[in-house]
Amino acid sequence: MNAPVRLRSALAALLFVSGPAFAQTPAPAAASSKTATPVAAPKAAASAPAASAPKAATPAASAPKTSAPGAAAAPAASAPKTAPLGKGVTLPAATTVTLKNGTRLLLVEKRELPLVSFSAWLRGGAVTDPAGKEGLAALTAQLLQKGAGSRNAQQFADAVDGVGGQLEITSGREAVIITGGFLSRDTPLMVELLSDMLVRPRFDAQELEKTRARRVSELAAAKDGDPRVLGGTYFDAFLFASHPYGQPVTGSEASLPTLGRDDVLGWAKANLGGDRLILSVVGDFDAKALAAKLEAALGGWAPASQPLAAVPATAPSKGRRVLLVDKPDATQTYFWIGNTGISRTDPDRVAVELGNTVLGGRFTSLLNSELRVKTGLTYGARSSFAPGRQAGPVVLFSYTQTDSTGRAIDLALDVMERYRKEGMDDAMLASAQAYVLGQFPPKLETGAQLASKLSELTFFGLDAQDVDGFAGAIASTTRDGVRTVLQRVLPASQDLTFVLIGKAAALRDVARKYGPVTEMKISDKRFTPPGAPVR
Repeated sequence: MNAPVRLRSALAALLFVSGPAFAQTPAPAAASSKTATPVAAPKAAASAPAASAPKAATPAASAPKTSAPGAAAAPAASAPKTAPLGKGVTLPAATTVTLKNGTRLLLVEKRELPLVSFSAWLRGGAVTDPAGKEGLAALTAQLLQKGAGSRNAQQFADAVDGVGGQLEITSGREAVIITGGFLSRDTPLMVELLSDMLVRPRFDAQELEKTRARRVSELAAAKDGDPRVLGGTYFDAFLFASHPYGQPVTGSEASLPTLGRDDVLGWAKANLGGDRLILSVVGDFDAKALAAKLEAALGGWAPASQPLAAVPATAPSKGRRVLLVDKPDATQTYFWIGNTGISRTDPDRVAVELGNTVLGGRFTSLLNSELRVKTGLTYGARSSFAPGRQAGPVVLFSYTQTDSTGRAIDLALDVMERYRKEGMDDAMLASAQAYVLGQFPPKLETGAQLASKLSELTFFGLDAQDVDGFAGAIASTTRDGVRTVLQRVLPASQDLTFVLIGKAAALRDVARKYGPVTEMKISDKRFTPPGAPVR
């Protein structure tokens, strides 16, 4: 990895940008690293057959078949031919193969350009971190490309860079995701590199120390600088407490120094294996031939040594409570307000997407219009849902000058509560429908995007209808339907969790207006206040 680890997407942390709630990859608060020089490859993903893999063999576990992605084997229903707001998007059928070790392959031939993209999802992620070892999954994931097979870290990076390829690893709550993009002529190299990363990682002690030290430095720098990058981590930790969703994906200044090579080796043995892998490949290749090469390269990868534990259900927080994070030199207050929202498979996720678009999902939303355009209290206000296998957070976020903190929070609360009770009018619904449908097709244009979507759907047990039926579902959603759903998924005014980051001496009286206050310092090594429950 040449680029620094992203502790949390700065844009997402700043604005909580929301795409289709049921079209998002999971893993908010994700750590990511890249090895790439994007000369001819797309920005997201790519995979391919192996150059030095064993002699190609026919996949042993099951013959390739063409089907929709996801848990269901039967093809998904087709999208409507027409919809009131325009044509829907149809996900291409994939050739699916399940290897003997449990690895699931989804292959789509896309021959327009000489590119191959892949998206490899490994079930697990931060929810598997042992207590006190937060950040272990993310650290281990980043080390996969810091030397593997016969290549050390520099040689591995040179192999990718030398062909203009791209490789990225993202660590999230529930999955480690590896994506790559290569010219189709370099497909054998990509399969070789991918199989080396997964099956033969080195976990060199020196690379571990450098990666770990860099992460600690980045955390400290973020706290000293703009805390928006870390605010979502504080919010999740305060909202979910001892639940696995509350653990910091990238670790903390307290946990990271404790992570050693034995921890990494132990986590890898327990959590990396063929039974955890979902691999989607889209691009310029022959599906049957590629399936055989992937079987040769990955079919012998043993299952993880431990079964993946189910993540317990999350529950909404009852009552009001406030976490005040003291940053003595702050001239602004950054605030997050919310509770537990929905899961990725929530049956009302389409209505949630439309409802959030109106509330805080775009520049012309109610929150941004009131807090920025009309009153000038902030440069931006957004809302978002971050669904996972279990219900993730729903949050509204903004920031303002210290002396206007109370006014900004009061206005945000008023907007959310009125909207929760009254819903939207017909014009708002029509505008949101047009906006969401217009934003959706560009998310599935490239091979990299399609590969990511195929893996995501399979990960969550969804099928192609999640995409094919999107336009019809959006067009058929009613104003009253959205209002009913919002009353369920938006937190009531009496059940809100607040996180404020700013100058505590100037904010204590304001914070007390909103509920019992727990205070901590931004210099504290953990993201939870002293004495808070730990997993």
